[in-house]
Amino acid sequence: MKHYLDAAEKAARTAGELLRRNFQRPLRVSSAEAHDIKLEIDVEVQELITKLLLKEFPEHVLYGEEGIVGDQSSEHQWVVDPLDGTVNYFYGIPHFCVSIALRLRSEIMVGVIYDPIREEMWAGQKGERPKLNGHHFHVSDRADLADAIVSVGLSKTSVTIEAGLPLLQRMIYRVRKCRLLGSAALDMAYVACGRLDAYIEQGISLWDIAAGWLLIETAGGTVDLRPREDMKDKYSVVASNGVIDLKL
Repeated sequence: MKHYLDAAEKAARTAGELLRRNFQRPLRVSSAEAHDIKLEIDVEVQELITKLLLKEFPEHVLYGEEGIVGDQSSEHQWVVDPLDGTVNYFYGIPHFCVSIALRLRSEIMVGVIYDPIREEMWAGQKGERPKLNGHHFHVSDRADLADAIVSVGLSKTSVTIEAGLPLLQRMIYRVRKCRLLGSAALDMAYVACGRLDAYIEQGISLWDIAAGWLLIETAGGTVDLRPREDMKDKYSVVASNGVIDLKL
């Protein structure tokens, strides 16, 4: 898997550089909804990642937030979120990332998450300890909920917001702090390296959490991902260090 991981890191860094160059510059909005924004740069960055990966691996396909490329029944599928944290990016909040994962026969084998502002690269492959900027990392060992920092995501629809609010309210009283940071992929990366103890989201897409899923599990944590029957291609996710009892 090493050559796939190297290609994913290279694509993430190149995409991140494009995002960094355009950060806090005028941006063109493709669409705006009540709780979300789509930017033209989202599409531009995904096209760049697609070009880089499929040029090197032309038999592979890509499944991304900004569209799909190739026959999705292929054994090798790149799962890409070109800009996770678009609203943060648009408002000048320096908390966003590029997320790239590779699925082989539906199993995630490679995952990278790159924060171009902090220049942090989380990278991992199946069966090996993941690294952050070249150094191995592990999930936190906090077991007491009262000591924990937990991110509770509130998604883009009224259904998932209504589901998330009661959970957020319960957690606020039980944990040390709750956080709503605006990037699911970075939340997953932060759980993986021990900055957060858990991340909970009621309605998330695979491209948001695919890379982080692998990073958390190879760092010693657990990810409970369940399809939502009422929302097509959406999942609920509970990601944690694996020792804390979230009392859900």
